Amino acid sequence: MSVSMDLGKALDKAYEDKTLDEVLKAPPSALAGLTEKHDAILADLGIKTVKDMGTNKYFALAGALANAGERQG
Repeated sequence: MSVSMDLGKALDKAYEDKTLDEVLKAPPSALAGLTEKHDAILADLGIKTVKDMGTNKYFALAGALANAGERQG
């Protein structure tokens, strides 16, 4: 199945034309605003890829809490 997403400026320029699978396997610095320094810090937490970052239980919990806070106003 083909999936099309417009990520706008969410990805580093080097990853804008990559497939979803390639982006998920890329280091966190594939996301715009993150650098290789962030890669090293996140690697210490066991996060070595964009997929690791997106499936990390702490990042998911923080995202859920932030969304709940926004709904409360």
